[in-house]
Amino acid sequence: MTSDSQSQTTLTNRGVMFVLSSPSGAGKSTLSKLLLHDDKNIKLSISATTRTPRPGEVDGEDYFFLSIEDFRAKIDNGEMLEWAEVFGNLYGTPRTPVYEALKAGKDVLFDIDWQGTQQLHATAKAELVRVFILPPTATALEQRLHSRAQDSIEVINSRMKGASRELEHWAEYDYIIINDDLKASEKKLKAILFSEKQKRMRQTGLVEFVRDMQIELRTKFEE
Repeated sequence: MTSDSQSQTTLTNRGVMFVLSSPSGAGKSTLSKLLLHDDKNIKLSISATTRTPRPGEVDGEDYFFLSIEDFRAKIDNGEMLEWAEVFGNLYGTPRTPVYEALKAGKDVLFDIDWQGTQQLHATAKAELVRVFILPPTATALEQRLHSRAQDSIEVINSRMKGASRELEHWAEYDYIIINDDLKASEKKLKAILFSEKQKRMRQTGLVEFVRDMQIELRTKFEE
């Protein structure tokens, strides 16, 4: 039986910023889709951008569409967790929506490269869990890129060269998953996420829970 004081203490789990990175073709996007489909407590981070919306894109759902002036102001005010310039447009992660989700116990998924991950680590280290997805072999990676039938030989070769550069940063991540079996890899990702949410620092109300238990024990057994 729990006492009234114990039963009044509610434990909740603060969300985590869950980063997946990998060379192109290693399975990061597929694993991200599986996580989002299977776990309704996790949401995909919505980026901000200065580019013009494409037909059908909705502000606040696909991207937060900002003017260059507003985007620069958010950078200057520390409101961007990470950002970069790509082909003349600015892209980044607004701080406020992410931290609101974390506070509500939601996990936020980031499908970003090592550069974005480095910036997140610099600005939000305590909230971050970094996972790097590896292909089983270089040959398997090349075969996957060919099997997608989406890119020319030149583009595939460029992606393979890029994979070599991506692999230079694998040791910066907290967890490494070799994606030789999609279902097994998804299971590992879910186990990592579950384990991280049990860490002491992410259990909101734990201090009060332990304090109330100590008070109850002292009241009953130390007098």
